[in-house]
Order: sequence, then structure tokens, then C-alpha cells
Amino acid sequence: METKILKLLGRADYVPSNVPQLIGGLGLHASQQQELQEVLHTLETDGKILRTKGNRYILSQPADMVAGIIQINRAGKGFLLPDEPGAVEIVIQEASTGTALNGDRVLVRRDVKPRGLRPKTASEAEEVTGTVVRILERKRSRLVGTLKQAREFLYVVPDDPRIPHHISVPPARDTGRPGVVGDKVVVELTHWENRFTPPEGEIVEVLGPPDAEGVDMLSVLRNYGLPLSFPKEVLDEANSIVHGLGRANNEPSEEDFVGRLDCREHMVITIDPDDAKDFDDAICLQRQSKDHWKLWVHIADVSHYVKPGSLLDKEAYERGNSTYLVDRVIPMLPEALSNGLCSLKPGVARLTKCVEFDLATDGTVVKATFHSAVIRSQRRYTYQEAYKIIKGQPQDDMERMLHAAHQMAQRIRAKRFRTGALDLEFPENKIRLDERGRVLRIERIENDESHQLIEEYMLLANEAVAGRLMALARPSVYRVHEKPKAKRLEAFQDDVLGHRVPCGDLTKRDEVQKLLRTLEKLPIGPALKIGFLRSLMRARYAVEPLGHYGLNKQKYTHFTSPIRRYSDLVVHRTLFNNQLIPVPELKKTAEHISNTERVSSDAERDSKDVKLYAHLKAQLKSGELQTYQALVTDVRNFGFFVDVTDLGMSGLIHLSSLTDDFFIFDDVRNQLVGRHTRRVIKLGDRLSVQIYRIDETKKQVDFQLAPQSGDDARDGRDRDTRRSDFSRTRSGSRGPQTREERSSRPRPDGVRPRTLFPSEQREGPRPDRPARKPEVESPEELQLASGRKRGGKGGPMQGRPPGSESDGGGFRGGFSKKRPHSSKKSTPRRDHGHGEGTGTGSSSAGRTDGFAKKRPFKKGPGGFAKKNSAKRGKRK
Repeated sequence: METKILKLLGRADYVPSNVPQLIGGLGLHASQQQELQEVLHTLETDGKILRTKGNRYILSQPADMVAGIIQINRAGKGFLLPDEPGAVEIVIQEASTGTALNGDRVLVRRDVKPRGLRPKTASEAEEVTGTVVRILERKRSRLVGTLKQAREFLYVVPDDPRIPHHISVPPARDTGRPGVVGDKVVVELTHWENRFTPPEGEIVEVLGPPDAEGVDMLSVLRNYGLPLSFPKEVLDEANSIVHGLGRANNEPSEEDFVGRLDCREHMVITIDPDDAKDFDDAICLQRQSKDHWKLWVHIADVSHYVKPGSLLDKEAYERGNSTYLVDRVIPMLPEALSNGLCSLKPGVARLTKCVEFDLATDGTVVKATFHSAVIRSQRRYTYQEAYKIIKGQPQDDMERMLHAAHQMAQRIRAKRFRTGALDLEFPENKIRLDERGRVLRIERIENDESHQLIEEYMLLANEAVAGRLMALARPSVYRVHEKPKAKRLEAFQDDVLGHRVPCGDLTKRDEVQKLLRTLEKLPIGPALKIGFLRSLMRARYAVEPLGHYGLNKQKYTHFTSPIRRYSDLVVHRTLFNNQLIPVPELKKTAEHISNTERVSSDAERDSKDVKLYAHLKAQLKSGELQTYQALVTDVRNFGFFVDVTDLGMSGLIHLSSLTDDFFIFDDVRNQLVGRHTRRVIKLGDRLSVQIYRIDETKKQVDFQLAPQSGDDARDGRDRDTRRSDFSRTRSGSRGPQTREERSSRPRPDGVRPRTLFPSEQREGPRPDRPARKPEVESPEELQLASGRKRGGKGGPMQGRPPGSESDGGGFRGGFSKKRPHSSKKSTPRRDHGHGEGTGTGSSSAGRTDGFAKKRPFKKGPGGFAKKNSAKRGKRK
């Protein structure tokens, strides 16, 4: 019936019809009306048809309606991921998102502008905008927030900073405990008419005070809808599998071994993190001859135990993947399977899906075959243990195999980068907690040779499996990473060139690789590399094999982690079990697990943040501030953003916190220059910082520069950023140092600074006089995109984007606020500093555009403005 309805609505002579008219048009019997209405409701929910006034139905596409998932960033801007494969992403401005929340399925009307006969420009063809017209399906109706009290009513401030609206609520009822102002609560949305009225809700659970033990992590779990346990019937099914069919001692039975390749005598090993319990991959490498090697990549055979349609399968599908929070794991499968029967533990027999490679000495794959196998792991290594062996001398056959595997992996890795793969790795931070759930220490995890050893073999297996599926023309789920938009690359290129770093056409892969190699050698490199990551698309799952941009692979899927990813379980079933899954069902699965992956990534980031916020708040409360090393990643007229690698978070250092000088923003060089000390703060600088302020509601952190000691403290300058770029001659000797000489010298970019006025030559630039507009405009600001995710680490910047609220601070730096009165219209200042209007203040007097607020004249007797007693332009 669905096909008949779509065909009827798509006819050229179709007139919008209601249900009785559709019954006649489709030739249905009156008794089929309920069935018709159910199909119409399904099509409407899917966004394929649209119900107009009078309950008449039309197709969505001819009406420029597009259905999809909306993603909203912290600035309120939305991005629609259309349901239709290959469709262009639609940008939705904050005012056009309606009542949509992040992750909702919505119907969006594309903006179509009249253009006459002229062809579309490149920017018009690339960026499509639209407006949300209908919410098709709420991703979540329950939110977590903090209960607040207004004068006459209660309201909840959501923890999610992407929800800017406060939710009006009545007092808590039937929640087991009364809600106290300041408590963390769970609220159910009940009504939200439009974005210009506050949403209404009802408190369904009171979690408790935010500083009570366990409430922080419980808030994260409730906010993202993560389950704390498995349903009893799911656990019963898992236990029946583990203990049934003669499976003694938590091992497979002899019946399970039938038809499998027996690799139990092979020297199979696993390498995993020290706290891992679910071992889902293992390797074995053997040399067959001088130029011939055998590599076996074994992956836990979850599909043998978790059958399609079973309770375990349905629960695994709903979860989509395991979620690794800072203090716990929310597994996709019950522990009896994930840490037990499926985990490739040493010394016990385990069932696997195996890819057997024939390799040449240089790492080239000669042949790949696929088996169902049984293994017995000989040894479990941690990354630290494997790294120590790799860097030392081998003592036995197993360590010699580990050395050979390392050398082969490095040859494969080198070849991969030669053929166009991008090196986008960054170190990760792992938070260790004490028994009370407080931060004990933060460990930095490098992507060293032990990680690379396993990573290269897993990439090899993923690519081989994708190639096999494509050769068989068997529908499945692929891991895709699409090319970045040309507009984003162009904006990033302008940013790079603005820092005088050579940069070619970034739409060409060899130019991207060349730039990344250049950035590795520059102090500014890490900051610019972060900017490049933000310009990339986010990886996702799809039925179409669209390739992987970062890895430069046309054939790629996920095969190696079926214990913790449902996508890998689907791939195992389609390749090894010959299970033919309908394409529409696969599309739904790909969309669902892409969404659950995003949810897990956000939850993992937030779980780290709540622990770090508590750790940093304890520092502020005690007054014992720790000093961290930070990298300047962005410079604006109100401050600069830093990435604190030891904490794994980013934040803002506002100009109001810099009390040793008055800083001027140079929008040509994108740097801040101290007016007295000539200290320069620019992208790529490394500074020592301390925590300054925390806003847990907005998920924002402010830092301040750490106090200096010795000579640097006395002159207010940091050794690494003491002199500006133009305070030295090319030979490296001290250049002209008087203000007149500096003003007459050309700058390195070829732009001559303006001539100073006489009063400025005597007294220096004045805060009340506007600077002349620079000859070179600043480059277009880089648009922030989603960050990468590797094992749940990392996340977007926690600092403020331009235009967000924070305390603007007062006027600092020892300069007078007084300005001469003038009857002329005030001119916006270009020398942005610490005074009112330069920050992102939340007070009514604050300005976010960096311009000074015009002051009214003081009137004397007779209504005339008082004249300054001093001569205009001079100091009193």
C-alpha cells in the first residue's frame, strides 16, 4: 500500500486529497480506512509525505521539504543531515530552528531564492539553508537540569548548553523526595508552543544536590538516557547461553568447534589497555619464507551467540555501542558475554572470525582469506608491556614475534601515508579517580609504536572485509568519512596563510599532507592542526561505501570490535553468516548507530568534564591553584582561547584578567600586542595558566595567566612571547626602538603602519582616539566543526565562542576612563582592550562587538554641554 500511495501522490494530475478521497483514488474498500491511516501516519513520520490544512496529503519533496536529523551546536546553529543518501547538508540559523532540540527528526523547508536566469555561484551551490517546520520525532523528552526559583514560579536550567531555554515547572510531586532549589532534577517536556515562549515540563525525578557523591555521574546517565543495568530477561538469555549446551568452565563446547579453522596451537597474543576487560581482537604473525609472511587477525565471534531477533540482539541494537564513561562502562552486551564467553582471554578456547593475510616483506597484501576459527590466546600484553619489549631485546620466541609484528606494522604504516593517508593523531588524556570518585591524576597517552602495531593490522582487516563485501555485492554497513566542504577548507587555508605559513590548494590531498608535515615542525603547528580537524566532516555509518577521507581508503568498514559496536556485529553476519538484510533495514540501522555513537561521544566528554569541573572548583575553593601548560589556539579582540593539554580541555583567557598591560588586537596579524611592554600573544604560543572561573551550566571554563617570577614578573613579559614580530631586524639584532622609528618601519607583511599623530608620538596611543582602519582586512574566521573522536577521548572546545556571555570585567591596566567630550558622533574604537565593551559581559552595559559605548553629554546651565577646561586632545 505504501508504494501505491507514493505513486498516486506523485502523479502529475494529483490534487491534494484527504483520507476518504484517497480511499477512492486507491480503489480501497471502506473497511481499509484504518490501515490506510496507519500507513499515512508512518509515511508522514518518515518525512515522505506532508499533511496540509484540511488533512490533505502531498509529497514532501516537490514542496521543498526535507526530512532528517538536526544537530545543533552550542551557538544555537543547526545542521540537518537529510535522510536521503548523498543529499546536501542544510544549514539552519538559530532563529529558524523552532522548537527543535539536538538530535530530533525534523522536517525542514529549504530556502529557495529567486535568481532569474543567472547560474548559481559556488557558495550558493554548496550551502543550502532552511527552516524547521515540523518536529517528526523527539530524540528525547526528558532533560536534566538544575532547579531554580524565580519570584513567583520554579524553573529548570538544562545542563545541555545547546538548550538555551529555561523550562517552567510546578513543584515536584510523586518523586520520592521534595525538590530543593539547587538540586539536580529530571524534567519531562510537556508543552512547547514556539521558541518565543518558554517550554513547560514536569519534574519526574529528583537526583539531589549537585555536589553530593554520585549525583554528577547520575546526571550524565539520565541526560543521555544511558541505562544503568540490563533487563532481567536479557540477563537470563545471556546466562543460558554461557551455561548451556555443555559449555563448562566458561568455554565453548565441542559442537561449537565444528567447521572452524583450528588455530589453538598458533602463537596468538592480545594487546590492550591495562584496564580493559573485553578483549575482542588478537593477532599472530609467522614467517613462511624470505619474502612471504602469514598474518592472522582474529576477532571475537559474537554473532555465534547473539542471534538476529533475540532479546540480546534487540538490546544491543538499542544501545548501539558500549559507552566508556570516566568511572564506569555501559556495555553493549551483558558482562557474561562481553567480559566472559566472547572475550579473547589467554589460556582458554575462544571462537573468532578470522582474516588470514599473505603478506610480502614490504607489507603488501598478496592474498586475503576469511574463516570462522577457534583460538587459545597465549599471552595478554598491555600497551606499556608491549612498548617495553619493542624497545628492548627479545628474550624468547613470543617476543621475537612481537618485534617482527612491530617492524611489519611500521612498513604497512609508512606505505599507508605514502599513498595519501593523513596523520591526524593527537595524544589523549585518561583520568584516574580515587575510591571516592575524585580526580587522582591525569595521564597522557601517546599514540606510540605499541598502539600503532595493533592499529595497522585492524585497519588492514577492516579494508579487506569491506573489499570482500563489495566484491560479493552484498548489502552491509560501511564506515564513511566524506570529503570536507571546499568552503571550510578555503576558510582554513586563509587562516593558515594569515600566519605566513605556506599552504597550497587543500582540495588536493598531497597539499594537505605537505601542510601537515610543515605544521609538525612549527610552534604554531598544533593549534593550526586543531583548526584543520574542525574543518573536517564527522565519520558515520552508511549503506553506501563512500570511502574514508582521513584514511584515504575507498573500501572501509568496521569489523574488529563486535563486543562494543553493533555495526561490526552486522558486518560479521552479512559476510560470514550469509545473512541478507534488506537495504531499508540497513539504512535505518546505519542511521541509528551513527546517532548512538554521537550520544556516547557526548556522554563520555561530559563525564570527564563533570569530574574535571569538580577538581578545578576544589582548587578555586582552597586557593591552591595548579599551573598548567597551554597552547594558544585562537585570538580575538576580547581575549584568546587556549588548549590545556594536561586537562584535555580548552578555555578562554579574557583580557580583563591581564592586569599588567593594555593589549591591542591586531586583526591583520591576528595577535594581541601589549601597549607598554610590546608583549605579543599569538596563535601557537605556549603559556603557563591557572584556573580562573567555571560556568558548569554553560560548560565553559576561563583561565588566567599564571604568576611569573624573577625578571619576567617585574617587566610583565613572558620569555617566549616578549618581543613582537616587528621589534627585530632580519639579521636578528635589535631594530629601531623609538616609537617614531617603529611607526615608520614596514611590517613583515608589507603593510606600512599608520603615521602617529604628534600627541601620540609624545604620549603614546590614547584609549579615547580611534585607530585608523587597517589596509588589510582580517581573514574570514574559521567555522568550528565537530571534533574527532578516538576511543571516546577528546571533544570540542569548552571556551566561549565569540558573542557568548561571560563577565566582561572592569577597565584594567592603569589607564584613565576619562574621555574628552565632543559634540561629534562617537567613532567605534579599533584598539580593543580591557574596558567596558571589549569583553563578552553579561551586564547591560557590556558589549560583545568590541566597541566602546557612547556616553551622553553632561548638560550645564541652559541645557548646553559643558566644555572641557583643558585643550581638546591633551591630558589634564
